[in-house]
Amino acid sequence: MDLVLNEEQRILKHAAGEFFTAQMPLKALRDLRDGADTTGFDRAAWREMAEMGWAGILVPESYGGVEFGYKGIGQVLEQAGRTLAASPLVSTALTGAPLVLAAGSEAQKASILPAIATGEMILALALDEGARHMPSSITTRAEAFGAGYRISGRKVFVLDGHVADQVIVVARTDGGNAETRGISLFLVPAEAKGLTRTRTAMVDSRNAAILRFDGVEVGADALLGKAGDGYTVLEAVLDGARAGLAAEMLGCGL
Repeated sequence: MDLVLNEEQRILKHAAGEFFTAQMPLKALRDLRDGADTTGFDRAAWREMAEMGWAGILVPESYGGVEFGYKGIGQVLEQAGRTLAASPLVSTALTGAPLVLAAGSEAQKASILPAIATGEMILALALDEGARHMPSSITTRAEAFGAGYRISGRKVFVLDGHVADQVIVVARTDGGNAETRGISLFLVPAEAKGLTRTRTAMVDSRNAAILRFDGVEVGADALLGKAGDGYTVLEAVLDGARAGLAAEMLGCGL
């Protein structure tokens, strides 16, 4: 990959730097933290970010995005890191949108991706279940039930999980608790019966939540991709997310 920025990427980086310095300085994060803000980020600022195309930066133009790629979102995240800006960029634009794009049906993509691009929808990835990041260690179960599935389990460190409109749940439909085989992805609406969301206070002031799924019932259309084949897609998207987080951390150190 060519690591030299082109003119558009340089303009994007400059615009992002100016925006975060003016609209989301470090003081903004401190105010959110000290005021015990229930959302954890400024929704008005998030709408402005969406208007500039950043919420849909990895979304194809055919779904209302700007399709600027990972180098593009990396420039925005680096500048966000400089001011410790709190927003759903990581949960929604960097992780959620690519998962829907990679695994979703045409109906799912047409319903969700434009709403992400406009800033109307926040997604959260419910993946980890313990203190360590272990994507294949999944005990949350999704059992066939009627015409759909019934999900039971617990997830921790779910970024923006307490305010997300929909949650992408990583659950096991087959296989042992540490196998990559048998892992599936499900879209679960925030208001689903049996879903409990508890916000947690993090040292770095990140928005995170504990999500409990107590027999949450979803239809077959909630499945992202094929049952049992979710890990390959998940790992590829996580690789991109890790690169994006590295860009944000670079900004934190500048």
